[in-house]
Amino acid sequence: MGMLKSVKTMLGGDPVRKPNKKQYTPAARNIHAIHHDLRGKPDRVAAIRAERDMTRSNKWRNWRWASIIIINLLFVVSYQLDIQLVEGALTASRVIGFHFADLNSALQVMLAFKVILINLVIGTVTVFILWWLLGGRTFCSWVCPYHLLSEWTEKIHLKLAENNMVRDFAMSRYTRTVLYGVFALLALISGYTVFEAISPVGILSRALIYGPGLALIWVGALLLYEVFFTRRAWCRYICPIGITYGFVGAISPVHIKYTLDDCLHEGDCRNICLVPHVLEVTKKAYAQDVTETIGPDCTRCGMCVDICPTKSLTFDIKGLNKLL
Repeated sequence: MGMLKSVKTMLGGDPVRKPNKKQYTPAARNIHAIHHDLRGKPDRVAAIRAERDMTRSNKWRNWRWASIIIINLLFVVSYQLDIQLVEGALTASRVIGFHFADLNSALQVMLAFKVILINLVIGTVTVFILWWLLGGRTFCSWVCPYHLLSEWTEKIHLKLAENNMVRDFAMSRYTRTVLYGVFALLALISGYTVFEAISPVGILSRALIYGPGLALIWVGALLLYEVFFTRRAWCRYICPIGITYGFVGAISPVHIKYTLDDCLHEGDCRNICLVPHVLEVTKKAYAQDVTETIGPDCTRCGMCVDICPTKSLTFDIKGLNKLL
């Protein structure tokens, strides 16, 4: 998928659609022909069952959970022991003397106060480079404390849905883009960082470090809404932080690579994905080439990599193979 199409999809546009035969590369066309021959036949059913019987890993999930817990504990321990190793919170901090500023928070501050502070610029550039190297929305799945809580409560939602006790009421993916503009406009007009007041990321980070407050009621309400109404509502449909880091991820060297050859298109990866629209390319006859790069809205959480035993989805670093 082209860069502009990927960004449009991230902002709420329709994900990749099934291309016509002329859009396939010759190699991809041959693989699709083989996969097409298996459609509806016992061979395909047997192959999918065999795939699902293969050992599946939780390696990347475990690494992510450890990363979120350790990074957030660094803030807590540094503050409680007053060792000044990591100061501040996730929205703005200083790590061993280096300034870090969340890109979305920095934008809100600049719009609200109509001033550009040198420390804010330094922190923003530092964070931009960091998340460009690591993959944009990596922040969401590897650092954000709300992501971890939402991931755990999602398990409750799925269990209730399995027993027909709740339904997943999907929202428009354009909602996040509209709110991105609304929060920016509110900051500009009001002179107040409105989004920071309701962002569960900042609320949880500050609560962990400095102690709980009434704002945690809002976070609890969001989690309950996700359990009973809309699966992952905040991360999928509302949080503008995802868009900010998605733009960074669009040019990041780190991404998830999809390889068509061994894929059986059974859809387990899409079922587990936080942002399943980025994996539309894994549907049968959707990939135009033998390998495809998953779009910038991908959080690089690795859940699709964990669940795919045939390694059709893997982490990849652009340009690294050329250097080896």
